[in-house]
This record gives sequence, C-alpha cells and structure tokens, in this order.
Amino acid sequence: MLECQHQKGVSVRSKVFIFLIFFVFFCASGFSAEKPVNAQPQVAPPQSAHEQYLKYFEEVYKVMGDHYYFDLKRSDFDRFLKAFDDKIYPSILLEKKSNDYIRWRSSAYLVDFLKQPDDIFSRFLPPKPAEKFAQEVYGQKLDLGIEGHLELPGFVVDFVEPRSDAYDKGLRENDLIARLDNDDLQAIGEAKTKEKLNPLVGTKVKIDYIDAMARKPHAIEVESREYFKQTIFQKPTGVKDVYCLQIQKFNQGTPEDMTRFLAVLAPKNPKGLVLDLRGNPGGPPLAARAISSFFLPNGQQLVYFEGQHRPRADLDIPVLPPAYHFDWPIVILVNKDTGSASELFSGVMQDRKRALIMGERTAGQVLLKSLFDLSDGSTLALVTARGHFPDGRPFPFDGVLPDEQMSSEHNEEMINLAAKYLFLKAEGKM
Repeated sequence: MLECQHQKGVSVRSKVFIFLIFFVFFCASGFSAEKPVNAQPQVAPPQSAHEQYLKYFEEVYKVMGDHYYFDLKRSDFDRFLKAFDDKIYPSILLEKKSNDYIRWRSSAYLVDFLKQPDDIFSRFLPPKPAEKFAQEVYGQKLDLGIEGHLELPGFVVDFVEPRSDAYDKGLRENDLIARLDNDDLQAIGEAKTKEKLNPLVGTKVKIDYIDAMARKPHAIEVESREYFKQTIFQKPTGVKDVYCLQIQKFNQGTPEDMTRFLAVLAPKNPKGLVLDLRGNPGGPPLAARAISSFFLPNGQQLVYFEGQHRPRADLDIPVLPPAYHFDWPIVILVNKDTGSASELFSGVMQDRKRALIMGERTAGQVLLKSLFDLSDGSTLALVTARGHFPDGRPFPFDGVLPDEQMSSEHNEEMINLAAKYLFLKAEGKM
C-alpha cells in the first residue's frame, strides 16, 4: 500500500523516513462566553449510551468527510443512523456485548457503508487492532528477529533480521542456539522455543549459541525491540550473470536493503536484473521514490499525489552519487496483488521505458493512504489522494498493464523466463 501517514485526531502527524543514501525524506476551534454575575453553573445531563454512540458516529463521519478522497453525502450518513436505530443496535444488544464493542462494531459498519465499493483499504480499527495494523502498514516488527527450527542438537537459525538486536549482537544464519534464558530447548520443544523468541517489547533474553563458522560458544543478551523487516531477498534465476531481487514489500528499510544488495551485485557486472514485485502490496511512496533513484535519471519529477481535501504533493527522484546509479536492463514481474507503491514504481519504470513489465495486470491502487486517530484510541484508515504521472495522467484504477502478459500458471518459471529474455537481449539476440 502507499504511504500510510499517521495522523493525530484530524491533523496530520507526518511519518519522516530517513534513508541510508545521503538524503532525508519529506486545530479544532473553540469559543468562550462570559457568565452572568451570580449565575449558577449549568450541569449537562448525563448522556445515555445511545446518545454517546451517535456522538461518536458524528466524530467518525467528520474525520472521514474531512480527509477521504471521495465525496461523502450527509444523506448516506443519515440513512446509516436510521439503519443503526432500526436494525444494527437492536441486533447487537441481543448479543449482550459491552458499550465499546457496540461502538466499534457499529463504526466499522459506518465506514463500510460510506466508502466506495472498490475501496479495499479504508476501514475502522479499534485500539488494539489499530496498533497491529499500523505495524503491518509500516513494515515494523516487535520481536527478537530470529527464525529457525528445532533439530536434535538445538535450534538452527534460518534467518536473522538485519535490523534486529540479535543481528547487532552477532547472531547469524546457521548458528545453533542451545539455550534461551538457561532453558534447554530440547526439553521445552519447538513451539515453546518460538514463543520465547517472540517476547513482549523491551524483554531481554539470554541466548547461548554456537556460531556456524568457528564452532565456538557465545552468550549474548538480546532485547525485543521495534525494527523494520528486511523486504528484499535474492532469488536464483538459472541464468548466468542475470540476477533477481524479490521485493516483498516497501517500508522505511527497503532503500537500505536495496543499497546492500546492489553493492554486492555491482562488481559482478550483471547482464540484467529481474525485480520480482509479485504479491508486493506496496508501502510508503517515499520508499518507491528512493528505489527509483537507483535506476532513473536523478532530480526529475517522479509522480504527484492530489486529493480533494489536500494540496498537490510532488515527489521527485532523489539525487545520488554516480556509484549508486545502475543502467542494467531490467524486467519487473507483477501480478494482481502488486499494489500501491509497488505498482507506482512499476508504472513509472514502464512509462519511462526503463523496464519491461511481465506478468498480470496490477491491483490499481496507486492511492495515498493515511491513518487518523480518534478520541478513544481507535483509528480510521482512509484513502486520501490519488497518484498521477508528471504529465497529469492519473494512475489507472484498473492497474498497470504488463508489456508481456503471463498468467499465474507460469509463476514458477517466470523468474527464469525473465532472466533468459535479459540474457538474450544482452547478447543482441532480442
């Protein structure tokens, strides 16, 4: 998904993205009146639960009306209120749920009632789901960043998140964890071991392990903390001198991941590069902006976003040192689940004739999304603006059409097919 700015109440709380490669990324009113001399203070009668629900729905409607990309009609809101009184409220009352549950579930109905039918993003989220959703949107995790499996000698590390505390302390792939907090892992089993590797934020865990290289024992203490997940992984192509990078999602750490991988590939003088964005739901447009700077002429306008309730916002292509700019031929793989920032990047690369797009038509979701906090800690996730090419053309709602259309039945072989195309092109046979 495209940038999810998190906004406090009805005001924007901007997410600032800091990248590795030399650049830093982009009230209610009141009134008072004098009291008459000797006037007794007026105490408002307590509101009934029903009145509190209606007041809260007004808050949801106002935030949505102030920021949603599409127009809302007050008549639709009034029809919802009637449906709430006639059907929704009586039905939920029979379930004997709490006031919070009634308010939240009904507000979710309200957002679904008001949003556009093809809007798959906008939604209402109660406080706890809102926190989890925000972490998923921004690509953040809260754990030790360790994945693996239990074997007879111990827990074999399959992967360590590069931005986790465990990685900073020296734990690496194929290392063997013997004990966690002095617990014998063979005794507690795999399920309990994985549970201990996903503790609450701020929890410190002692890890006794043997490194895979020197076969020496180590003891470290690592902390469960928030980090941005690695999103780029190298995949085999089966073709000499052609490489593939799979980008699973865009987040604040994606440009750093790309910098690291390209630094490894550059000395190999690739004949071509496959970027696999199939299934990539998107992320912040600033991450797509940063990735574009590796492959497109720097300093030019990339795209702009414009909404009915916000001014136009232009994104340019950052200026990088020449050492970070790569002219390799590129094929980008996409499918129907390639959405938001990932299809923005794909569409721009296609429009600039910088890459050949292969696969299925993308999701058609080049839209700016934002999160708005409500008075009780709940959140509204809303579409707020639409992406446009520099010449004013909006990104189509029916998605990016690939240059070479291939159905999902070719999923397993698509990386190899793309790599063969690039190899033949480099050899002058295409």
